[in-house]
Amino acid sequence: MKHQLSQKTRSKLEKVSTATIATALFKAGFKNQFIQDVHPLKIKEKTMVGQAFTLRYIPAREDRNGIEVFRNPDHPQRIAVETCPKDYVMVIDSRKNARAASAGSILVTRLMKRGVAGIVTDGGFRDSSEIAELPFSSFQNRASAPTNLTLHEALDIDVPIACGDVAVFPGDVVVGDADGVIVIPIEIAEELAEQCINMTLYEDFVLQRVQEGSAVIGLYPLTDPKIQKEFDLWKSKKHTK
Repeated sequence: MKHQLSQKTRSKLEKVSTATIATALFKAGFKNQFIQDVHPLKIKEKTMVGQAFTLRYIPAREDRNGIEVFRNPDHPQRIAVETCPKDYVMVIDSRKNARAASAGSILVTRLMKRGVAGIVTDGGFRDSSEIAELPFSSFQNRASAPTNLTLHEALDIDVPIACGDVAVFPGDVVVGDADGVIVIPIEIAEELAEQCINMTLYEDFVLQRVQEGSAVIGLYPLTDPKIQKEFDLWKSKKHTK
């Protein structure tokens, strides 16, 4: 049985940046969790957070991928769109190849209407300008007009995949913001989220001090016991407001 992301942990992750998560993951020994060469179509106010529901493409072959395959009610791409759970993120392994689309505006709109949290591909979307305007988090390498059948065959659903050089397992936690997308193993998500909240609080303190003219030595990273006491006092005052 898969671990489930709690609403409490989801809420914490919505309040932290992928940069902070990357640092926390590095401290935990994970160095390759940031999906490479994937960007938001349009920056959204709310951070994307959800567990991964995966779709894997392989290279298309002409005898298997004529236009008629879309008439098949069991076509894996369509099944994936209709079965991706609410609040999950669909993550597509397009082999880092954006010469043909991973999906288009109709399928992405369907995911949005079904309550999915977002979509990520290391390939590209067609109708990207339309997708960008949806109130829905979408990440791609670059726009791509050709239909996926010219290059990709949708083969497997909800299996381990590679996306932008990162291993993504079904149920992993996927977080996306203006910087990009990062993947957290579900088993450590709760503990990591709490660490990130604390890290973000200290970063707020640091930024305030730097804006006031403080030097970073001893402050960032925190190595000066005096500054630790100042932070503890600052934090206590902040929490009592």
